[in-house]
Amino acid sequence: MIALSVNLNKIALIRNSREGNFPDVVTHARTCLDAGAQGITVHPRPDQRHIRPGDVRELAALCGNRHGIEFNVEGNPFAAHQGDYPGLMELVLETQPDQCTLVPDNNDQLTSDHGFNLKLDGPRLVPVIAKLKDAGIRVSLFMDPDQEQISLAKDVGADRIELYTGPYAEAVAKQSPEMEDIFNTHCAAAEHARHLGLGVNAGHDLNLVNLPRYRALPGLQEVSIGHALTVDAIAMGLENAVKAYLDCLAGK
Repeated sequence: MIALSVNLNKIALIRNSREGNFPDVVTHARTCLDAGAQGITVHPRPDQRHIRPGDVRELAALCGNRHGIEFNVEGNPFAAHQGDYPGLMELVLETQPDQCTLVPDNNDQLTSDHGFNLKLDGPRLVPVIAKLKDAGIRVSLFMDPDQEQISLAKDVGADRIELYTGPYAEAVAKQSPEMEDIFNTHCAAAEHARHLGLGVNAGHDLNLVNLPRYRALPGLQEVSIGHALTVDAIAMGLENAVKAYLDCLAGK
């Protein structure tokens, strides 16, 4: 079974456009879990454009009280203290999520748009990964489908990779002739990861159109979906949108 982890960043983004706490992130997380989602994902950033440190703490408590539910916090491990943002590592070690997905983004990026270059970042990630694993937190690295880089992910101590699916989603949207080649590259990367003993997650711009093909990725364990699911929820309602993605992942 492929687990669905719902990314709540867009719910928080809407909330932050007004004063107060509407829509409430925790209430929406509860709706997703009640509808059958197996996990919740958030990506706190130093600029707090969407998810705030307080959200991470409340969601950790919510997920921790539900059997079999996974909480995934993603972000740049080198994002430092800024205002009341304590730094990603400090926040993760405080809240103890089930998984921490490390992402090479920065505040100038609209969204994550590439995986790690571990030839450059690998040495300084080694102690970060070790610290997270010592705390009992599973570590996933956001990666492009590059087999050499995935081998380095194993070398630096990661437990899983999350394949960056943006180019695949774009190719499907454009019905590009490269679509199948990109998917096959992802399949080869996933097989390589499995051969190394790495788990395989995926995420970025996955939706109800491109997911039916992508769910066939060898060994796919988890997808993290936020933007498309939130957009679909406008038409379907959040509960129905979550169920639609679960059905899609199940091949229904």
